[in-house]
Amino acid sequence: MRGFLHRPQKPSGAGLVLTHGAGGNCQMMLLRALADEFAGNGCFVLRCDLPFRQLRPHGPPSPSSAARDRDGLRRALQVLGKLASGPLYLGGHSYGGRQASMLAAEDPQVARALLLTSYPLHPPGKPAQLRVQHFPQLKIPALFAIGTRDPFASVYELESARKLIPGLTSVVVVDGAGHDLGYGRKQAGQDLPGRLWQGLMGLLREHSPAAGRG
Repeated sequence: MRGFLHRPQKPSGAGLVLTHGAGGNCQMMLLRALADEFAGNGCFVLRCDLPFRQLRPHGPPSPSSAARDRDGLRRALQVLGKLASGPLYLGGHSYGGRQASMLAAEDPQVARALLLTSYPLHPPGKPAQLRVQHFPQLKIPALFAIGTRDPFASVYELESARKLIPGLTSVVVVDGAGHDLGYGRKQAGQDLPGRLWQGLMGLLREHSPAAGRG
């Protein structure tokens, strides 16, 4: 496991694992901003590199590494669970979010909820190649964030795709943003981390409190 742990000053007991996309690492500006926001609201946050990124500093993952990357997320949750006594949340950007959602589809008890930023619904320019085969198995709440200029999915495509998910879902739309949600070379002007914190907490309030820790 390789990453950075954010300890809250006033722990609520909750914990969040955050990971990156295919072209990045856990130092992504968006992940750092999200970690600060969630830690400021009482969560232990572990932003970590997926196994494929631990093996090499650059380049995308190969399809053969996907199962190993999901195992890495499971281990990260287990590590964080030793610090966080309450609910565990699992989040990821792009490829990381896809692997997080696939892990949750395989094992609904792995986390209480999902935070999926810029989910790569399809490769750019190939809208027919949808990555939604596991959506019907997603039972836990999932909050999506999408930019209106994201080449990996339009807002309309995401709204259609999330109808396949039986669990509770919601979407935060970032006007004018691309796949990085505005967190490229400089921080976005919108309070996206705050919107996502409020969105996830609102989604959980709607969800049955009897769902268990995960």
